[in-house]
Amino acid sequence: MNITVEQGAIQEVSSELIVVNLFEGVTTPGGATGAVDRALGGAITELIAAGDFKGKAEETAVFYTRGAIPARRVLLVGLGAQDKFDLDVVRRASASAARAALKLGVTAYHSIVHGGGAGGLALGQAAQAVVEGTVLGSYTFTEHKTEKKDLTPPLEGLTLVQFDASALPAVQRGAHVGQVVAEAACFARDLSNKPGNYLTPTLLAETAEQMAQEAGLRFQVLEESDMAELGMGALLGVAQGSQEPAKFIILEHNAERKDLDTYVIVGKGITFDSGGISLKPSEGMGAMKDDMSGAGVTLAVLRAVAALGLPLHVVGLAPATENLPGGRAYKPGDVLESMSGLTIEVISTDAEGRLILADALHYARRYEPKAVVDLATLTGACVVALGHVACGLMSKDEPLTEALRRASAVSGEKVWPLPLYDEYAEQIKSDVADLMNSGGRPAGSITAGLFLSRFAEGYPWAHLDIAGTAWAEKEQGYTPKGGTGFGVRLLVQWLRDVAARGEGA
Repeated sequence: MNITVEQGAIQEVSSELIVVNLFEGVTTPGGATGAVDRALGGAITELIAAGDFKGKAEETAVFYTRGAIPARRVLLVGLGAQDKFDLDVVRRASASAARAALKLGVTAYHSIVHGGGAGGLALGQAAQAVVEGTVLGSYTFTEHKTEKKDLTPPLEGLTLVQFDASALPAVQRGAHVGQVVAEAACFARDLSNKPGNYLTPTLLAETAEQMAQEAGLRFQVLEESDMAELGMGALLGVAQGSQEPAKFIILEHNAERKDLDTYVIVGKGITFDSGGISLKPSEGMGAMKDDMSGAGVTLAVLRAVAALGLPLHVVGLAPATENLPGGRAYKPGDVLESMSGLTIEVISTDAEGRLILADALHYARRYEPKAVVDLATLTGACVVALGHVACGLMSKDEPLTEALRRASAVSGEKVWPLPLYDEYAEQIKSDVADLMNSGGRPAGSITAGLFLSRFAEGYPWAHLDIAGTAWAEKEQGYTPKGGTGFGVRLLVQWLRDVAARGEGA
């Protein structure tokens, strides 16, 4: 999508469509919306007075200007109550505007920066949110559609119109960040939406390599022989049931900069999860193509930090394999030896994600990181606990927890802390090994987090269980049905905050 910024008055712009806004309860439009209303002879005021537009969040109305202004159409979008207004409202309003434009057959339009006036938001942040909402809200996955004639044409262009010339640099910077971050999230969505036969571990590694070349990242992939030499018995144990070879993907931004502190993102890359010998029910199993969403987010975050040129050394680790039953598949009761040396009794082969992350988290130690964050569609228990609104956040490091919560508030990707009390660890003690890979149904997300914590020693670490947020069953706000890309905006914001505080140098 082509994103541009220009200086001027929105009512003077020649366009197929211009977008303005209104808070709920406002009867006399002000600012840019008021200027458009006056140019249209009070048409917006008349609509409000008739009770046909209330300004509720994501509400839209279309006006045809009949030559009163250079634009052919005006789209009015509601922002909801002003006391509940924030950056996420801007994203949702912008997504509604994008979808409304596409329904009208408009593929390029102009918009004011919602929230930059009466909303009281910083212009750069508001511009970023407008672009994020527009790009994310207009996303569709059509790669495997062969009949294109009935598909809605993609949105091709958005121009932000800013009246104050002195504010243009802030709007331009915000728009650039918004485009980079949103397009990275859409990249992660594409990966989650791909069928398992189109995204095997090998194909995921090839995608990562191509992206790395385009983004200027260092790329490396460990093959199964490399993993065996390193002692990654947990990862290889999961992989042995599949004929597809496992891959351990490594991406680095600023790999040559020895003067920068290192931050590591680790993502679970199960490209298809049948549950293995502990077979999942057949109903809904097709959705298990998204069990690599953590890896997809990891790739996308590295793509974004490279495009933004963050002054940090950022490493992305994505262990990738399928989890399938077969004659060579690992079994309940087996004992695996991890790279750390800890032995693991397999209680359920459907608790495989924590096994591949165990080796990846131990591998991360070699970078001497300032912090490590892993993402995984790890437990159904987290979906039971938090639904599809927030992901579970587990960490024993309070500063890292608070930093992620601050990034959550800005990015709109919600996190909720779950406790890692020592008492829960009793559930994963094994009679025959150091640990069990499952502690049963009670506190299932927490015991999974405690399991991971045993392999994340020696550095600040946080775990994000995105099982409930990585996939959406229906369209809502700027989130489409299917892969959501959840975690990209959160982690990029966290890394931007780290860089802004000068903690990376």
